[in-house]
Amino acid sequence: MKVSISYPPLESPKGVALLAQNRQFQWFNNPTYIYPMVPAYAATLLKSKGFEVIWDDGISEGISYEAWKERILAAKPDLVAMDSKTPVIKRHWAIVAEMKALLPQTKFVLMGDHVTGMPEETMAACPVDFVVTGGDFDFLLEALCSALANQTALPGGVWYRQGAEVKNTGPHNLDWDLDSLPLVDRDLTRWDLYSEKNGNYKFLPGTYTMAGRDCWWGKCTFCSWTTLFPGQKFKAVSPKRLLDEVGQLIEKYGVREIFDDSGCFPRGAWLKEFCEGMVERGYHKKVVMGCNMRVGALNQEEWHLLKKANFRFILIGLESMNQATLNRLAKGIKVEEIEETMIMAKKAGLEPHITTMVGYPWETKAEATQTIEFARSMFLKGYIDSLQATIVVPYPGTPLFDEARKNGWLLTEDWDRYDMRESVWRSEVGTEEVKVFTQQLYKAALSPTFILRKISKVRSLDDLSFLARAGMKVLGHLKDFSSLKKGA
Repeated sequence: MKVSISYPPLESPKGVALLAQNRQFQWFNNPTYIYPMVPAYAATLLKSKGFEVIWDDGISEGISYEAWKERILAAKPDLVAMDSKTPVIKRHWAIVAEMKALLPQTKFVLMGDHVTGMPEETMAACPVDFVVTGGDFDFLLEALCSALANQTALPGGVWYRQGAEVKNTGPHNLDWDLDSLPLVDRDLTRWDLYSEKNGNYKFLPGTYTMAGRDCWWGKCTFCSWTTLFPGQKFKAVSPKRLLDEVGQLIEKYGVREIFDDSGCFPRGAWLKEFCEGMVERGYHKKVVMGCNMRVGALNQEEWHLLKKANFRFILIGLESMNQATLNRLAKGIKVEEIEETMIMAKKAGLEPHITTMVGYPWETKAEATQTIEFARSMFLKGYIDSLQATIVVPYPGTPLFDEARKNGWLLTEDWDRYDMRESVWRSEVGTEEVKVFTQQLYKAALSPTFILRKISKVRSLDDLSFLARAGMKVLGHLKDFSSLKKGA
């Protein structure tokens, strides 16, 4: 049985689709390619079970849609699995419909957060054969393919057709043992496609790991990955397994920087064992690490432990400087903890990166400005090194979407417009203003003081190259949030 895990090219004047392994979809003028760890595990697991696997990421390859279509028609896979998200789900419906007509014997599968939140909608909107729900679609896709190959019962979490009737096999399982997965086959899954064009890397080539699924907090109402991985179901690989993977990446592939894409890196005894293992094995002298972390999650000793293990880039979800907003988002943090966390991370010698959002329906312009001013002050004080700014979007399947629909906040349910290029709900900060506010967040880093501080720390070609790439990323983001005609 031949299985293709596919990302069809999505051509748009808005830029390149940041789709794979992304929690909040955007079109980027300066492309970023994130290594899609769960689909990569799916490909590896399928291959280990004897399936013929095609890794087919037309987006990161930069090929045209027509070239991609010709390639799939020539390959004639028995099954094509596509990872989707809300802003491109309608495009994927159309692609499935077109390809089903051209390859009537091929089965098509859609998976990801949108179809997990609204599976019936997708089954009604296009002739897709299966919808796989939940975040562990590596395990589920293999179980589905094995069931089809052996003509046995389908696993839980699958929507399918029986004649003209749509049925499902019940809830999806989230209790899989991550250590049972084979290490990702980086050659099969073309790791090189994602090794350079990624703003998280200072040292090239870089790659991703994923220690946990997904965030041990897992309650934030806006995060589409809470649909896939609720916090109470958080699970992680063993520290030894991740250390073995790091060793393979160093020795076999010459990787110089690794970013772990767990929604929040494991902490406590797990973190201590992993960091000490990095030092004991000498990996801290060979590779630089990065990860996601939460405000207030670590004490000063633990921040120093990360640095000792040669962590550099620490991504911290801030979202807002308004306590009422943090409470509504179920962030579980206090405003006063935010600056304290940045200070501790910087004291340890790390490089914090914060994520921020604007355009909440309950926030006033003055409250949104608080977040901008805080970001500006953090850059001026030298407490953060970089920032990501986005327009908040209520994705289907999240508690935030349910709240928005219940309160009548939504301006549209045209999923094409949920791509962070406009505000899709009622807010005092309208679409044009929210773009300006987002640009202001990026411009907060452009003070002469911050730029001079960065230049003064250049010590190598890696430093200089990273600074240049970061500058291009900021300019690209400013263009991302410039005014575009609706529907462009």
